[in-house]
Amino acid sequence: MSGTDGKQWGKTAARGDERVFLEGPRTRQREFWHALAIFFEFIRGFRALHFVGPCVTVFGSARLPEDHPYYALARQVGRELAGAGFTVMTGGGPGIMEAANRGAKDAGGRTVGCNIELPKEQRPNPYLDTWITFRHFFVRKVMLVKYSYAFIAMPGGFGTLDEIFETATLVQTGKIRDFPLVLIGVDYWSPLLAFIRGTLLPARAIDARDAGTLVLTDSVEEAVAHIRDAAVRKFGLRYARRPAPRRWWLGE
Repeated sequence: MSGTDGKQWGKTAARGDERVFLEGPRTRQREFWHALAIFFEFIRGFRALHFVGPCVTVFGSARLPEDHPYYALARQVGRELAGAGFTVMTGGGPGIMEAANRGAKDAGGRTVGCNIELPKEQRPNPYLDTWITFRHFFVRKVMLVKYSYAFIAMPGGFGTLDEIFETATLVQTGKIRDFPLVLIGVDYWSPLLAFIRGTLLPARAIDARDAGTLVLTDSVEEAVAHIRDAAVRKFGLRYARRPAPRRWWLGE
């Protein structure tokens, strides 16, 4: 896939300071200042997202156009989640992310986007009530997990796989509770589940409980019912009035 400038999507040069940061050690002073910048990026995220309410995060490809069947399916996901009372959180960009946020807006629900700076600019989609743009993927992923009671993965590429397995690893290691992680798209995700259950499990790289972390379905209604029941019965979610207005003196 190419952009209008003839360069491949995602293949242009990264911002110099971030690429240098990941290439190895620098002076202690530079490392200190970059660590401070990362700290303040976390603080910005916490302040922006503190009042978003109980969320479900939807992962998926940024590259699928509006006329793609998976776009329509993700839009239905957003509608159903909003109808169940959840805020729909995504990575804030186009494709599946836009579709899920758009579906939530169709149903009068609330939407949140955690956007990311990329070499090829990813602009926040127009269906967001609250959004924030991050420079670092690892900060963004923390925000996508921190405020959610469940996760839905629609078809996607490397980024979606990264998000799926990061979340599954957090559940596996007890860093987060065993929140539902649902894959929607049986034809798309079946080879991945076959590898997990047919290769990783017999090799004892994971155990049976790990293999059961991922729920696979084509039914949006089934996925949302599973999430709603887990949130209410298992994790004690109770729907209540929205929090009090933000306090300006706390920088909110």
